[in-house]
Amino acid sequence: MSERMSEVVLVETDERVRTVTLHRPEARNALDSALQRASAAALTDAEADDGVDVVILTGTDPAFCAGLDLRELGSTAANLVGGGDEPFTSPFTVLWTMTKPVIGAINGPTVTGGFELALACDFLIASERATFADTHARVGVTPGGGMSVFLPQSVGLRTAKEMSLTGNFVDAPEALRLGLVNHVVAHDDLLPTARKLAGDIAGNDQAAVRNLKSLYDRGSKLSVGDALALEQEIFRAFVVDPAAIERRRRDVVDRGRSQQA
Repeated sequence: MSERMSEVVLVETDERVRTVTLHRPEARNALDSALQRASAAALTDAEADDGVDVVILTGTDPAFCAGLDLRELGSTAANLVGGGDEPFTSPFTVLWTMTKPVIGAINGPTVTGGFELALACDFLIASERATFADTHARVGVTPGGGMSVFLPQSVGLRTAKEMSLTGNFVDAPEALRLGLVNHVVAHDDLLPTARKLAGDIAGNDQAAVRNLKSLYDRGSKLSVGDALALEQEIFRAFVVDPAAIERRRRDVVDRGRSQQA
């Protein structure tokens, strides 16, 4: 089912997968206040919708997101929001707090604030046309959307420093080598690949999926010892339904065998 969330965000739902598309192609999907509010609303709606298990975040070609809209930033700066701002104004805040998995389908250039949106996703699939850059230093602003935390988690501290301090672009093959993205695919295969992976997630037990996402999200902020203690806490609180496991057993076996054939 396709629908238009607003003039600047497109929404489509199919088989419990919600695709949210940034839609300001004439501005390379740069984040002005309208796009920030609309994308935050679309993500909030996906999180609240019981008919959605997985979200895909992408952009209308030719870019994923060119970062903050510099025209607005250079006039009113009303679009200078980060991960600590109110959820209705900040897609960063919403992404940081979502309990449902979000796959970033990166279709083109992904810059600064747009890069931070991508980094806030659970993992990334990149088109061969994707590129990545942190241009905070070139523009003359300080990150507020998680760049200094999530980028070194993805590529390591020294590589993150090089990317941020130089502002130089990384192409899709290099992003794959660095571990920034999980897969690089032909441009026309980007959404089908993301939807296939989203379907794999949606086909799993959703309580377990959300517990796993929570463990990774919360554990990444803790020491190793505290993260292990958190896992044990959730493990011991999780209620296993033997009948439900038995109902899923054949599907688990069949899916596993099909992926090893």
